[in-house]
Amino acid sequence: MPAPLAHLLFVAALWFGLGWATAAHAQSTAPLPSWTVTISDGVFSPRRLDVPAGQRIKLILKNQGPGPLEFENGDLHVEKILAAKAESFVVMTLPPGEHMFVDEFNIATGELLIVAR
Repeated sequence: MPAPLAHLLFVAALWFGLGWATAAHAQSTAPLPSWTVTISDGVFSPRRLDVPAGQRIKLILKNQGPGPLEFENGDLHVEKILAAKAESFVVMTLPPGEHMFVDEFNIATGELLIVAR
């Protein structure tokens, strides 16, 4: 194969490959729909969220209480422990239905219902 043709094919392959990679990267870095949940003294605020089912979502968790919390849903295998005054997040995809999340350290008061539709 002549050198100019080989060079042209190489440049075309590189150009198309980078174009596809850039498009894929742009899709993967789109911001996720997010909700902020504040936990103070074992009480979630808000106590209920409505979110889209089957779509990746981000929950931002802010522990404003004096002690740690354990955000958990055993059926979905979601668990996050936050120290006092800490902030973190959880990214998940929820199937349709109602999903109860609890603060394992405050079972009596720490409940968050997430309804995925």
